[in-house]
Amino acid sequence: MSPVLASSRRVAGISLIEVMIAMVIGLVLMLGVIQVFSASREASQLAAGAARAQENARFALEFLQRDIRMAGHFGCVNDQAHFVKNQGDPVVNIAAATTGSGHPLDFSVSVQGYEAPSTGPTNSLTLGATWAVPTGLPTALKSLPVRGGSDILVLRFMAPVGVPVTSISAGANSKVGFDAQLGKRLTEDGVTAPGVFGIADCSHADIFIGTYAAGVVTAAGPSLQRYNVQPTGETMLYRAESIAYFIGTSTSGEPALMRARANKGGTYDAAEELVEGIENLQVMYGLDSTPIISQTTLPTGNITVQNIATAVASTDDAAGAGQWRRVGLVQVGVLARSPGPATATASVAAVNDPRSLGLRFAPAAKNDARYRAAYESSIALRNRLFGN
Repeated sequence: MSPVLASSRRVAGISLIEVMIAMVIGLVLMLGVIQVFSASREASQLAAGAARAQENARFALEFLQRDIRMAGHFGCVNDQAHFVKNQGDPVVNIAAATTGSGHPLDFSVSVQGYEAPSTGPTNSLTLGATWAVPTGLPTALKSLPVRGGSDILVLRFMAPVGVPVTSISAGANSKVGFDAQLGKRLTEDGVTAPGVFGIADCSHADIFIGTYAAGVVTAAGPSLQRYNVQPTGETMLYRAESIAYFIGTSTSGEPALMRARANKGGTYDAAEELVEGIENLQVMYGLDSTPIISQTTLPTGNITVQNIATAVASTDDAAGAGQWRRVGLVQVGVLARSPGPATATASVAAVNDPRSLGLRFAPAAKNDARYRAAYESSIALRNRLFGN
């Protein structure tokens, strides 16, 4: 064998060109794997953000739907039916709670709202911008930590579960007796020391401030002797609820749906955080076709007009209260966002922007990559079904 051929075989191997080609092929394959992984990761983040936003919106709407449906509950006869009977019911035995004033304990008005500026169905808000809070608020509502752009919804009603009344003492400062074990119903939902109560039968209803103890509530002032105790009467004792819904800021700095209860002092307790990630709340009201509800002009039950709060009533007086009594439907819309960046891209056309009851949310100047979606619900006020 030739020495030259033997030497050539000993030095045979992979050339530099072959190594470079292999590296390029490997790099292309690696880039493909990275792209597939990145796309899968983005899709997973987007799906997780959408799921969280949807879940939060569902919880928020459930809270709102439950309490909105209770608005106007005054025992076995609702507030609207009491009003058209023209017998002075429900009697609000609280001097400061002037009808229509917006006082937290004005139980003559069961549904009352306050509109954030420039948030009607034809308006738009820019995400990330500073939004205005509702104006002309009653003093008690001004103390709540309301975020800009959020409507405020106030609901008043007697709690869904009451206690049969077994005794009522004579004279002022009536003592209302009941079974102590059953009376624990009055302290449900975390209200350990209730101070505002309602008493009702199928003819009358009274709201009063009282002191709760096991088996007895002592009214602060009024005489409640017109009620017949059980078993011969149908009198029930309830905790009276006045609740304000709005958007506030959670302890983590995120926007959240919040709720505050009115106390016997005529102010609101500390706001209770319900659902994090709710960025905006919009409310519209469906009005009965009867413009002035009275004994001679009864409600029809036909909802023919829907308006924002400022178009329902413009005065804080008895006339304004009459307008709020026309409300038989409440529409709510919430804007929910993911708790963190979810690789969401900003919409490129206005038609794709999220909308809540017609209010458009325009993209921010700098996209924060959060997933956002608007959710709506229409709730009929079952306690406004006249004659129930």
